[in-house]
Amino acid sequence: MGLLNHARRYGKARLEAACERALAIHSPNYRSVSSILKQGLDRQPLAEQDPDERDLPLHANVRGPGYYH
Repeated sequence: MGLLNHARRYGKARLEAACERALAIHSPNYRSVSSILKQGLDRQPLAEQDPDERDLPLHANVRGPGYYH
């Protein structure tokens, strides 16, 4: 219900953008979405990551997906 109240206050498009950002930072909860909306971060573009570097730790022993092709 709290998120639906944000849709009335900020609009559906902004709420969707805030939820998308919360998912991207692996923090999909009410508090994160509220913070994103209050700070206007939903209006800023998300930083795109290279698919080969996504969620890979930086370590010499990690080969990455390119190794297995």
